[in-house]
Amino acid sequence: MTRLWLCAAGAGRQCAPASPVGHGRPGPSTSLLGRTQQHRRGDVDTSKYDKFKALDPFFNIVMEGLDGLVDGDHFWDAVADEAVFEFLYRFPGWPERLESRAAYMTAMESYRMHLHRADGLVVHLTRDPRVVVLEYEVHGTAPSTGRAYDNCFCSIVTIEDRKIVRWRDYMDSLAPVLSTSTS
Repeated sequence: MTRLWLCAAGAGRQCAPASPVGHGRPGPSTSLLGRTQQHRRGDVDTSKYDKFKALDPFFNIVMEGLDGLVDGDHFWDAVADEAVFEFLYRFPGWPERLESRAAYMTAMESYRMHLHRADGLVVHLTRDPRVVVLEYEVHGTAPSTGRAYDNCFCSIVTIEDRKIVRWRDYMDSLAPVLSTSTS
């Protein structure tokens, strides 16, 4: 069964379950957006993305949020070749903008957090039927310190021809600093 979680904003926020959605059975079901679709099969070969395995919780929650809106069995399959990614936070060595699926894949090869799970998914439909806003959280560990990494994201996703063509990302910029700080 898929659950949505509602979270109060701010540091030290607590999450509580909202109404469950879905019926927990395999096969056709209604997505969070009310569209009927066949769930992705477990036998799909995504081995070409093995080097991104540590990011699976992120990929999975995004694909859950975009279920019925994009084509592809994996996040990378749902991204258009010329998609534009904007990161509205600043970290040394991390770009503010990337202009292609290949560029984003290259940047994500250096992602160092080990994600264990993602939750707190809230999907917002907008007046523009091409745009969806996803709120979600990721949880993991910073390998450099062994500290917990818990972060909240808000991603504004533009979809055309069932592919992600633009991604604007907001997050709690202090979370990675706290998890990687050695002091």
